[in-house]
Amino acid sequence: MKKPVLIALLLTLSLAIGCKNNKKENIEPEVTATEEQAVEPVQDEAIKVKIRLDPRSGSNVSGSAVFTEKDGQVTMVAVFEGLTEGTHAIHLHEKADCSADDGTSSGGHWNPTNEPHGKWGDAKGYHKGDIGNMEADAKGNATISFSTDQWCIGCGDANKDILHKAVIVHDAADDFKSQPTGNAGGRVSCGGIIQ
Repeated sequence: MKKPVLIALLLTLSLAIGCKNNKKENIEPEVTATEEQAVEPVQDEAIKVKIRLDPRSGSNVSGSAVFTEKDGQVTMVAVFEGLTEGTHAIHLHEKADCSADDGTSSGGHWNPTNEPHGKWGDAKGYHKGDIGNMEADAKGNATISFSTDQWCIGCGDANKDILHKAVIVHDAADDFKSQPTGNAGGRVSCGGIIQ
């Protein structure tokens, strides 16, 4: 008879301790105003779009570009191969359409603010697609990195949104003055900026 009473007593004691522990776990600590001010907001994740560029105008120029938007800044990093040694212009064009053999289906330079062609940041004006020039080495390889807060990826602002535009690599250098294209020559590589 002592055994069942002892077992019942132990079970009751176990349940009481278990409930007491559960109550402690469910109590949330009080946050003071100072602690609330110290909490930092979680940063938004970066938006990324990676594209491939294919040869145009009978060239062998191919490459890839990655566009990353974070904290209001878009960075483009692009690498190419198959270029002739020297300086080549790179621009954003109006449409992500690279169907024409010569790349002309991409339209003209992306210029939503109707500025004259020029060097990026020039007070006289420049297109939002006027990225500039890059140098190809003796093996035909080139890399370019470009960052701006004047672009966005998929934000819907017609003056900033680079989605559905094309990246065009030209055969020659941009002279930053000839209108409307900088006398950059033929389009040797094209890739649409599409998510």
